[in-house]
Amino acid sequence: MESGFLTFFFVSSFTVPTSNAGWDDFVVAREGMTTILSCTDERRKGAVTINWMMKAIGADEWKLVLSANERKEISGSASKMSMQFTDVNFKDTGVFSLSFLPKVKDSGFYSCLIKKEDVKERIILLAILTVTVVPAAPIPQLSTLELIASVNPDYAVDKIIWAAPGAGRVSMKSKKSKTGTVAKLPQVQSSDSGSYACMIHPLGNSSTNVFTFSVNITVDANSVASFPNKTYGSLISTATQAQASITITCPEVPGDYVRLYWLSPDARRQRNMTRLYHYDRWRGSTLVTEQSKRLQLAGPPYNAETGSFSFLLTPELKHGGLYECAVFLNDHVYSQRTLLSVMKVKTSHSSSKLELGCLYSERSQVQSAKWKYQDESHQLHMSSNSPGSITTVLTRPITSDTAGNYTCTLQLKNGKTIWATQAVTLPTEALTSSGVVVMNLPPPPPSLHAIIVSVSLHSGIEQSLSFRSGEAENIYENPEDIRQAPPAGSVYMDLKPRGEDDVYKELEQFEQCQS
Repeated sequence: MESGFLTFFFVSSFTVPTSNAGWDDFVVAREGMTTILSCTDERRKGAVTINWMMKAIGADEWKLVLSANERKEISGSASKMSMQFTDVNFKDTGVFSLSFLPKVKDSGFYSCLIKKEDVKERIILLAILTVTVVPAAPIPQLSTLELIASVNPDYAVDKIIWAAPGAGRVSMKSKKSKTGTVAKLPQVQSSDSGSYACMIHPLGNSSTNVFTFSVNITVDANSVASFPNKTYGSLISTATQAQASITITCPEVPGDYVRLYWLSPDARRQRNMTRLYHYDRWRGSTLVTEQSKRLQLAGPPYNAETGSFSFLLTPELKHGGLYECAVFLNDHVYSQRTLLSVMKVKTSHSSSKLELGCLYSERSQVQSAKWKYQDESHQLHMSSNSPGSITTVLTRPITSDTAGNYTCTLQLKNGKTIWATQAVTLPTEALTSSGVVVMNLPPPPPSLHAIIVSVSLHSGIEQSLSFRSGEAENIYENPEDIRQAPPAGSVYMDLKPRGEDDVYKELEQFEQCQS
């Protein structure tokens, strides 16, 4: 009778302390683990009554969960089986703390009401931490370990930090999602086993600075993950000039890590591809091979740190071929392949002719390659000395009928075209757009022989991709040909800077010798 009366009394008399919108303390508990809500007052001993009440998140009403009087008569209309006082002698010690095993639905506000001559109240906000580990144990090697932490309610939490095992507790990279704060470890190994820490930083002036919970992870050394889920995009067929940057596109899905593979140009398709690049955005680790020095992760609109991947390639002729970008997201692989032809214009000469060569790699996707003169009525004779090349020959000396722009056009089987233009100038012009100049000088002394001076003003090569290749070929590539040519009063120079003003030093020495 007395216990029933006591329950009724507290329900009716201590309904809602609604005037207090805050709380005196904040506690984070892990679901299913023993939790203590502290409430002590050593000055209130003896004939006291204690009432624990609870208000769920978003609810308006308080409910009695546990109550007792000085005679240790305990009751509770909404109590849990696990709910109890931490000290049964509370009337002698003044310790009225509450212990129980909470679930997510038990998060909310808890009120500890102590009545003696007056009433003292302490309000505690209880938040429940839920930890999810994917994949479930046993965790196979090479799988992507996913640690997810969520707190309900989350408005009292400033941040959640995952820390790796070991001394110092190094923070792991994480992100917020709908399911909580996520940290990942792709390609886990047995060495990744250990005790990980989930640290909850509360807002405000909580009596506890950080709540830390251990999460034990064991990677199964006898099991290896597979990636059966693969999605392939349509093959991209494209071309570029040598030394001109081009984007190697990756799948658009945001991933955990990316790998780039390559098969050399014109190679048999049954050969294994070479891994050029690997980047793990969670660990912040990068693997770059000797063959991938011309590669880098692409910038905006891509952002590798958030899982948006693509690559920027500055190739030479030999870097054409088949590229495969594989983006890994959990146990799924997304693949995008690019077939790349690289084109390069090259000039060579002898005393009687000038050869314009057009080289290209990954011949499998090239429909045609040809040279054209700016005057299209002038037909060029073209030949191919080897696969992947097309050459046209000009007779020297260059005349007004043969000087001008020569364009090599490469057409792919999918209809795409790329071209480069080489300017051929008259030998009597003082300066041309191609950077070839003729200077009338007396023959050099025997000790100096012929001096080939290169100072590039600009390349004179145009292309279809709205950027310049940055490459200029010296039409006099073989100095031996110059040495064997008859003496002349002119020295041909392809003006290209060699660094540290070497060209001007050579000219000064030459002039001093002449004087």
